[in-house]
Amino acid sequence: MRIHRALFAAALLGSGALATSTFAADQLPAKADAHGHAPDEAQLTPEQALQRLKDGNDHFVVNKPEHPHLTPQWRNQLATGQHPFAIVLGCADSRTAPEVIFDQGLGDLFVVRVAGNVVNDEILGSIEYAVEHLGSPLIVVLGHERCGAVKAARETIAAKSEAPGHVQSLVKAIEPAVTATASADAETTAKANVMNVVKALEKSGPFLSEKVAVGKVKVVGAHYDLDTGAVEFLTAK
Repeated sequence: MRIHRALFAAALLGSGALATSTFAADQLPAKADAHGHAPDEAQLTPEQALQRLKDGNDHFVVNKPEHPHLTPQWRNQLATGQHPFAIVLGCADSRTAPEVIFDQGLGDLFVVRVAGNVVNDEILGSIEYAVEHLGSPLIVVLGHERCGAVKAARETIAAKSEAPGHVQSLVKAIEPAVTATASADAETTAKANVMNVVKALEKSGPFLSEKVAVGKVKVVGAHYDLDTGAVEFLTAK
């Protein structure tokens, strides 16, 4: 998919669908919040952004969340601009809300969710917007334990049948992971599916691949454990 940057931004801005793509210093929250989080998340490196997610998940796992960035004051400061420090492409499963499991608040994460955490043009365009115009340095592809979309894909392909309605589009998207892990369990398939999406994003033109190549953006796979609440980062070093 090719997206002309200027036209893409102008179309979004003209529709009012997203906040302004040019952020002057006075449009961002003016000072750190009570938890010491710097407001200009564009200054974070991919590694710093990843560590913030790890720290947040640690809070969630031990049931000691900080619940940052949820005050009315912070909400008002964000009203004229956003600078999410990470993009999360996650499953639409109701048990896997990224802001909750990573203990983040308003303006922290640019979240795109779809069953099976698969990617299509619309999702890719959303991710490209967050990278190119909001300055997000980290993309996390978040799969999870006992994923219904993965289960449906495995069962449908094993039965050599088709899933009903548009669910079949999810089956087709996940099929490469199912084929590659035919003799393994569903969790192995879910992780393989995550890694397939990671690789697709890393190679995606016209500019994700360029930013990944020079280290300005990092794409990381992750797998959420429904029982423990812990997130396993599959590609973190």
